[in-house]
Amino acid sequence: MKALTWQGKRSVSVEEVPDPVIQEPTDAIVRITSTAICGSDLHLYEVLGPYMHKGDVIGHEPMGIIVEVGSAVTNLTTGDRVVIPFGIACGECFMCRRGLQSQCETTQVKEKGSGAALFGYSELYGSVPGGQAEYLRVPFADYGPVKVGTELPDERYLFLSDILPTAWQGVKYADVPEGGTLAVFGLGPVGQFGSRIGRYLGQRVIAVDPVPERRAMAARHGVETLDYSKTVADELRDMTEGRGPDAVLDAVGMEAHGSPVTGLAHQALGLLPDKLAQKAMETAGVDRLAALHAALHAVRRGGTVSLSGVYGGQASPMPMLSMFDKQIQLRMGQCNVRNWTDELLPLVEDDADPLGVMDLVTHRAGLGEAPALYEKFQKKEDGCIKVVLNP
Repeated sequence: MKALTWQGKRSVSVEEVPDPVIQEPTDAIVRITSTAICGSDLHLYEVLGPYMHKGDVIGHEPMGIIVEVGSAVTNLTTGDRVVIPFGIACGECFMCRRGLQSQCETTQVKEKGSGAALFGYSELYGSVPGGQAEYLRVPFADYGPVKVGTELPDERYLFLSDILPTAWQGVKYADVPEGGTLAVFGLGPVGQFGSRIGRYLGQRVIAVDPVPERRAMAARHGVETLDYSKTVADELRDMTEGRGPDAVLDAVGMEAHGSPVTGLAHQALGLLPDKLAQKAMETAGVDRLAALHAALHAVRRGGTVSLSGVYGGQASPMPMLSMFDKQIQLRMGQCNVRNWTDELLPLVEDDADPLGVMDLVTHRAGLGEAPALYEKFQKKEDGCIKVVLNP
């Protein structure tokens, strides 16, 4: 089959790779009909290269049609249409029973000290072949895949794989009081959905992003927007009676702009041999924290900062004095996708499209165009906000 493979820093290519096969009785094989490029994929493209291997199949936002199931899979059959959550969970362990599927004890990558295995996301998360491919082997198919209807287009359902539940969890973790204000830092796909979810839940939402096209998309959904600047925290306080927003959702993560020293550190890591680079990241890795520090500075006293953006540094400096003094609550973590599916499925199937799932994709292409679109997405060129590939 054809699949998008990692070849090196800022280098991906479509290659012929072996077709996936059933390996365990709980496996299924899915023919991919749509698969998206996620902001998290850009971390593999750039910062997390030391954990990648040439030829790794990437991608973790797929959906498609079941073509084969293992003998233990009784809830799915050939021809079923399914969305595949990006995290791989068993559904039966201590963590899964508590709605913490991202910490699944069955698939935890213990040798790396990581949580549940993820599709297409480096040896940190199990080196499981990903979904930017024609076919995908899905472990624990008796639990993970979300069976959906056949009448609505893929885009109604595709984002249930990652970014929609990730944004939903981020807003839920933000715990905005009734009638309160949520600030969203970053208007990539998760920030777009987080902003819309906040509006859907009756919150005032102010979103911050330096890219005009992203601000314009958010404004279409009733979101107030600000350009990112060094004074953005002051601007937010001016808009909220001098206090700051009740909560801030950081949907930016480790590759935020405005951290030149850390940017140089990321470049230096890319010059080290993989094992040395891994050791450096695991003991002294530092993230670009401009967005996170701005969020902590902006949120009101006693407020909450919720992290949906991915961070990976072990030695990232945090303003602990200010955080303690302001009594800030901090919540974060990989999304527990299946914990939110039942709440989100009726919303994506609603004719009114209350979360605007049909107003996110800016670029659609075949798998062969993926390398060029990775570059375009990373550089934020051509108004690129969300890319969907159709293998």
